[in-house]
Amino acid sequence: MQITEIYKSIQGESTFAGLPCVFVRLTGCNLRCSWCDSEYTFSGGQRMGVEEVIDEVEQLSPRGGLVEITGGEPMLQERELVAAIERLLEDGYTVLLETSGERPLKDVPKRVVKVVDVKCPNSGAPDTFRMENLEALTARDEVKFVLRDRNDYEFARDFVSRHQLAARVNAVLFSPAFRKDAAGTRDASHCLLDPRELAQWMLADGVPARLGLQIHKFIWDPALKGV
Repeated sequence: MQITEIYKSIQGESTFAGLPCVFVRLTGCNLRCSWCDSEYTFSGGQRMGVEEVIDEVEQLSPRGGLVEITGGEPMLQERELVAAIERLLEDGYTVLLETSGERPLKDVPKRVVKVVDVKCPNSGAPDTFRMENLEALTARDEVKFVLRDRNDYEFARDFVSRHQLAARVNAVLFSPAFRKDAAGTRDASHCLLDPRELAQWMLADGVPARLGLQIHKFIWDPALKGV
């Protein structure tokens, strides 16, 4: 597996936000989102075998716990990724998989919590979600929409309604995009869409979704990596 970093921090997103979590960040991505905050994962990294990855996770969290597999796009390394996930599940870890849904998800182990980031019109990677992946979603999964403006919001709102996402998955998440050059201050001024405005839209429309903020960017400097 090509790995950019493995570290322990606080989970900043999803319904698991606030919990201690080991992050396994894989190298490589085939999308180029305009708001991407992990462009450093596009290349480089180091080659690690599945057993090496498992050993490092166990050192950071020896009594089980939460592990997120992220990237980049982890599903570009599907064969080794699935093997690593199966080992983590066997060892008692709760595993989250952060993915764009651009790759097929049918072979991801069912006990994994898939956090699928459906790309909105202003993401720079619209229309990349594979619609057949809707059938791979389970009641434990989560679907996230990162939003830059009203146009993105309306796309996400309508997608949720059209595909009855709230009935398919555990949670639907609407998250304001963050400036990828954000640094210094730890507040909502770095959001490309004001969270208060987004909250007002969601309340007005009665959207069955949860407003999510990347809380790690409010705890630490938003430019800091490995947190």
